[in-house]
Amino acid sequence: MSFPLLTATAVLPAVGAVATAAVPAARRTVAKWLALLVSLATLVLAIVVMVRFDPGGARYQLTESHAWISDFGVRYELGVDGIAVVLIALTALLMPFIILAGWNDADPLETGSKRWRPTQGFFALILAVEAMVIISFEATDVFLFYIFFEAMLIPMYFLIGGFGDRAHAQGEKAASTQRSYAAVKFLLYNLVGGLIMLAAVIGLYTVAGNFSLAEIAQARANGTLHMATSTERWLFLGFFFAFAVKAPLWPLHTWLPNAMQESTAPVAVLITAVVDKVGTFAMLRFCLQLFPEASKWATPTILVLALISIIYGALLAVGQRDIKRLVAYASISHFGFIILGIFAMTSQGQSGATLYMVNHGISTAALMLVAGFLISRRGSRLIADYGGVQKVAPVLAGTFLIGGLATLSLPGLAPFVSEFLVLVGTFTRYPAIGIIATFGIVLAALYTLVLYQRTMTGPVKPAVSAMPDLKARELLVVTPLIVLLIFLGVYPKPVTDIVNPAVKQTMSDVHKTDPKPAVEAAK
Repeated sequence: MSFPLLTATAVLPAVGAVATAAVPAARRTVAKWLALLVSLATLVLAIVVMVRFDPGGARYQLTESHAWISDFGVRYELGVDGIAVVLIALTALLMPFIILAGWNDADPLETGSKRWRPTQGFFALILAVEAMVIISFEATDVFLFYIFFEAMLIPMYFLIGGFGDRAHAQGEKAASTQRSYAAVKFLLYNLVGGLIMLAAVIGLYTVAGNFSLAEIAQARANGTLHMATSTERWLFLGFFFAFAVKAPLWPLHTWLPNAMQESTAPVAVLITAVVDKVGTFAMLRFCLQLFPEASKWATPTILVLALISIIYGALLAVGQRDIKRLVAYASISHFGFIILGIFAMTSQGQSGATLYMVNHGISTAALMLVAGFLISRRGSRLIADYGGVQKVAPVLAGTFLIGGLATLSLPGLAPFVSEFLVLVGTFTRYPAIGIIATFGIVLAALYTLVLYQRTMTGPVKPAVSAMPDLKARELLVVTPLIVLLIFLGVYPKPVTDIVNPAVKQTMSDVHKTDPKPAVEAAK
């Protein structure tokens, strides 16, 4: 039996979570280093997965399949395509930076505080989320995917509700109340989506007789599995609703700003750069592959919702006074672009959407983590409380600017390539929607540059006059992310070479080909 590489990649952080939680309370530093080492070891395994994956080979590779609940057709089945590989790599890559950035976020509060922040629990929960996200990307059994799709809500609930940042002007009691509200809202929205999906999963089993993604897709392609049009559409809606909540897509997005606002910066990155990607990934893997006709039927409506997300999220970002809420609404706009690319049903759009998932994860991590360093120094999330930071902390301001420019998709930085592909892929099939979506770029430039102007330029406010610049640990977090943003901005080929064959197979699932150019190229 070959080494179960995919299982090991998911199990390692899970075992690390248990070990971290078991570290004695007085040995906080040991727990931190253990969590960091486990995340680095997981990154090594993710790199091995990436190296062993052959883009020109079978659709699902490194597969594992074992009987689990045989009476109900449930199997422990894992496999990765090019899309899953790059998202596993993204997840494993971001985790060491998330842990380093949150190195002191879960230490005990000041002397006399009634609330204890269990450091071991904080890092154990982060590793648990990593394990569940990775196995969600690997699962090719629908029921197995569903279990971890829902299970990751539990550690995320505690991370949001139990470990909010300390920059709260209304006192610890008010902060605790708002964190609890944000955590419960996050949990309720996602639980409702998950329960609707559970009904659809059961419905799929009654039609197909098993939960194997590969077997169901093959039976549909061979014509041995017939699904009534109305049945397929209802099942599609059940799956898509859950994924749209997780994504998050307008109007199911309202949990995200609260969750990101009340979380520590590393947990906010975990939410939007890692966990939310499971929703958009699942649209590609499950919605399009299992329900191709229903996906085409729903495309016009989904494109409109994605377009609303792009413009609505960007407009609300412009008007925000809270730094974290601004980044949250910007992310809603960016997820609109990702979903737009997925359902444009073109190879450029879907390649761009997958690349966007990776690039958005890196750019949002860079911007939010630097914002977290800024907030921890001043003790406030309000934009109005800053000014002139670039004069007293130029390195902090410079890294904040690069993260912001990546967010607005400046040419030369990674998100530009993915956003360009999404817009090109959309325009070739839906020109009107493609044109309107470009206004999201203009609004992104507005909210990003206004944020930088109000916080970093102008006269130095007295409260920031003694603000220290980035320290060695913080530079260790930010520098690799900026290097990646520049590298993938000028040379995205390593990612697109892995992604493009998987995208072609997805296009084949929905029986779509790219539109021919209106004007033939001159020979």
